[in-house]
Amino acid sequence: MNSIIVVPGPTMSPAAQIRLAPGQTLRFGREPLRRTGGGGGSGPHTLRVPHAGVSRSAGEISATATYWSLSNFSRSATYVVENPEGAGEHIKIAPGRLDAPVPFEFARLVLPAGSELLTLDVWAPRHDYADRDDPGEPDGEPTALPFPLDRTSRYFLVLTALCEPRLRGAPHAPLPTVEQVVERLKPSWPAANRAAVQWNIDYLAVKLRLKPGPDTVDPGPRLVGKKETLVSLALRFDLVRETDLAALPAAPTGTAR
Repeated sequence: MNSIIVVPGPTMSPAAQIRLAPGQTLRFGREPLRRTGGGGGSGPHTLRVPHAGVSRSAGEISATATYWSLSNFSRSATYVVENPEGAGEHIKIAPGRLDAPVPFEFARLVLPAGSELLTLDVWAPRHDYADRDDPGEPDGEPTALPFPLDRTSRYFLVLTALCEPRLRGAPHAPLPTVEQVVERLKPSWPAANRAAVQWNIDYLAVKLRLKPGPDTVDPGPRLVGKKETLVSLALRFDLVRETDLAALPAAPTGTAR
């Protein structure tokens, strides 16, 4: 089962998402060397970063079941892994550091390259959250939730904004557009823009298993009606409830509630 998805930056090759199963690795750099017999039996993975300021073999991403680790092969450059969900939360990976664990559900790896900063995203959508309210077997293992969601995350805020019209008593209301979601969330998320909201919608499609995403190597066909499918699933299984609307910014005066 694949657990880590690497989303390359615009100039990197291959441009398509790279999916790693537990035990598999991804070498990246200007001319990354292929490892013989890559993890998981499916051959080695490499990502070319064609920039003169990036080491030939710059580093390596290693996948586990629910997180990933980063090795920095550079002799002088410190890499930074940012949590886009946090308020500046990040970790530094010093030159030569091997297998530094990264706990973020999705992260942005920042590579210093001369006067530029190059980025690539890494998703770990198999972050699991246990149901701590299960009283059935207090001494046993807690029950794992079928749709593990972090209710403090921005992706959950985006999902709540998509569900809002129907949670406010209009079960067949048209869903808000991406632009409307951006405006809805701007008061609490000033940096919100169309690309960021769409990115979260795409991530939710993987997180909620609407796309083959982390479970298969084949990305599958393009998902049509993605927002409608997300909202339908979220409301059918009570993944978003009316009480979650309290996390949204106060609606502007005159807006229907």
